[in-house]
Amino acid sequence: MTSKTNFINYFLLAFTLAFISSGLSAGTLDFKDKKKDKEKKEELTADGPYVLYQPDGQIRVINVDKKGNIIDTTYTTLPQNFTLHVTDHKGRFPFDVKLHPVKRPGWNYPQADKVFVMSDPHGRLDCVISLLQGNHIIDKDYKWSFGKNHLMIIGDIFDRGKDVPQIFWLFYKLEEEAAKAGGHVSFILGNHEPMVLANDLRYTKEKYKILAEKLKMEYPRLFGPDTELGRWLGTRNTMQMIGNDLYVHAGLGKDFYDKNLSIPTVNEEMSKGLFMTKKERKALSPLTAFLYGNSGPIWYRGLVRTDGKYNPLAKDSLEMIMDRYKAKHIIVGHTIFKDISTFYNGKVIGVNVDNKENREKKRGRAMLIENNQYFVVGDKGIQRQLE
Repeated sequence: MTSKTNFINYFLLAFTLAFISSGLSAGTLDFKDKKKDKEKKEELTADGPYVLYQPDGQIRVINVDKKGNIIDTTYTTLPQNFTLHVTDHKGRFPFDVKLHPVKRPGWNYPQADKVFVMSDPHGRLDCVISLLQGNHIIDKDYKWSFGKNHLMIIGDIFDRGKDVPQIFWLFYKLEEEAAKAGGHVSFILGNHEPMVLANDLRYTKEKYKILAEKLKMEYPRLFGPDTELGRWLGTRNTMQMIGNDLYVHAGLGKDFYDKNLSIPTVNEEMSKGLFMTKKERKALSPLTAFLYGNSGPIWYRGLVRTDGKYNPLAKDSLEMIMDRYKAKHIIVGHTIFKDISTFYNGKVIGVNVDNKENREKKRGRAMLIENNQYFVVGDKGIQRQLE
């Protein structure tokens, strides 16, 4: 009787284990299948255009239509009045762009009657459009309507969203329109620009990698120094003054102060290393390696974070930095906060927020400076005065 009971127990145990094992196996296979399905679902959407200048003098123009078709055209010379047609990844927000000469902007501008400051668009054209239209920076046709005023964007157009080149083209276009109206558009480099250009694609949407694979090239090639957007990016500043306000993507620390660098020197050195790998930047010079490192202006968080690992800046060191650059405020992006935030009794202002979330929750998304007053603005204009 005992041996029979043992046999039954053994049989039930073996059956149970086999059942569990097959279930786990099926579950694992199911998980793998779902992962594969997800990868398959990622596909090309409206993208570009990309303008590449070939070694033989020809011009290659690549874009993806809203059905995911790649249109790849090579011109011996561009037709007169050549126009690029741009939409977001769903075919919305159409606007046209004409190519124009690019050069490095000035690093020091007088204070305009109004300065509109936004940060870290990260490939979300819909959020950019709603913010700019809601504050009368652009009109219903996406054209400049901010007169002789100044639009400042504090870096990071690359990554996370699906409309990266489209946002570059919008600011490229608005730059020329603003200049004709007596105004200015300033885009300064963030940390994601050199990340992507060095082929660090950890935050890059899969659609861009798929496009590069189909074109048999590495993704940064689409923004290289021999492309129109690359030429434009290669002349962007990293630090810039407007009136008494100093703009930089992440922040400036004591190590930066000790280098005793002029703003034009920083801008020129950053441009030298922009299209290089991390290894190449390090080999170029110790200064280049420093500027692109954790204590450099596109990564340093110690102006807005007090954690020891961020090497927060002492108040007296902040005063020394502000005295050197004749700045009353330092305005930064990079570090995300729930709303537009101030530090060091208002001397440092952080304007980076989660643009998608703050748009949905009607929180602050940017800053307007007018008559020496600083206002938090949302997608429908001024929300409050900045404390």
